[in-house]
Amino acid sequence: MTELENWPAPAKLNLMLRIVGRRPDGYHLLQTVFQFVDWADTLHFRWRDDDQVVLATPLPGVSPDRDLTVRAARALQRLTGVRRGVEIRLDKRLPMGGGLGGGSSDAATVLVALNALWGLGLSETALLEVGVRLGADVPVFIKGVAAWAEGVGERLTPVEPPQPWYVILVPPCEVATAAVFGAEDLTRNSPPATISDFLAGLCGNDCLPVVRRLYPQVDAALADLARHGRPRLTGTGACVYAAFPDRDRAEAAAAALARRWRVQVARGLNRSPLLDKLAQLQ
Repeated sequence: MTELENWPAPAKLNLMLRIVGRRPDGYHLLQTVFQFVDWADTLHFRWRDDDQVVLATPLPGVSPDRDLTVRAARALQRLTGVRRGVEIRLDKRLPMGGGLGGGSSDAATVLVALNALWGLGLSETALLEVGVRLGADVPVFIKGVAAWAEGVGERLTPVEPPQPWYVILVPPCEVATAAVFGAEDLTRNSPPATISDFLAGLCGNDCLPVVRRLYPQVDAALADLARHGRPRLTGTGACVYAAFPDRDRAEAAAAALARRWRVQVARGLNRSPLLDKLAQLQ
């Protein structure tokens, strides 16, 4: 293999998010549920005979050395000592700063794809160890199944929530996660919940009040979406979403909202399309 084409890096939604404490190092202890949707970035890889990692499609305002796709590839090189390079092309569709995990998903896809392209033979466990050092959301994208997550988001238990159609609104702002988690009025002591609580309907997000206060565009998007469904915040935002039982009703709501907002209709997925792409090689 010298090329890998059209590898998906899907978005995630947080179906609930509770902050149940704080570690001594300042990281917040979370309980959340990740589910994928069929809205994704796409990555393409071309083998290089040298050991250079080249991002052919750099993101505006992000230096290649800070880009998670490049960092993921270099982390694999350091771990394995492999003297191989790659050119990466990224078709970026997911908004940055939207709470959809786009950067983490891109990194996970790089790790999984280059493990195949470079013939490294690393286990999933080894990839997870690399991924968690890149970001707490990376492991769920590597595992590729909807999951209940604890700790800082890295302790994963598979779950099978319903897979509805979602209307996702993209407010014209990027939320600074550090500002949300640093806010004095953020709830940090929610009682721990259980998977059974979630399956019985628990779906709040402890970040919501702070995000609504700090970001009027997100508050406005939630208010507009509430006219069509039950609005929810994914991660720290900025994206908000509502679930619908079928595609027709989701598209009708999206059409009404598209007069003011960037809108995406997407299907909930309990299995990432990245796993299906990987299976095609095996």
